Amino acid sequence: MKRVLAAAILACVVAGPALAFNCPVVIKQAEDAIKKAEAGKVSPETKPLIDEAKKYVAEARTHHETAKAKKDHADAIRKAKIAIAYAEEATSLAQ
Repeated sequence: MKRVLAAAILACVVAGPALAFNCPVVIKQAEDAIKKAEAGKVSPETKPLIDEAKKYVAEARTHHETAKAKKDHADAIRKAKIAIAYAEEATSLAQ
């Protein structure tokens, strides 16, 4: 029982700081997805998706840079993932 409790506590202690350090990684993935979408054929159908992805990645960067709580880092990651989704949709429509 003590081992399980110790493992649970360790997981909580490690997960908190890891969330903060994941923001730059997910933001970078979003930026790469946007670059990939822009490298493809940008059409009137995909341009709004790319613009929306850029908006969300900018918001993610702002949340990360001004973070005061774990929630801010979680918001940054969520918005970066939304940006990835928009960029991937633009890429798939361009093909």
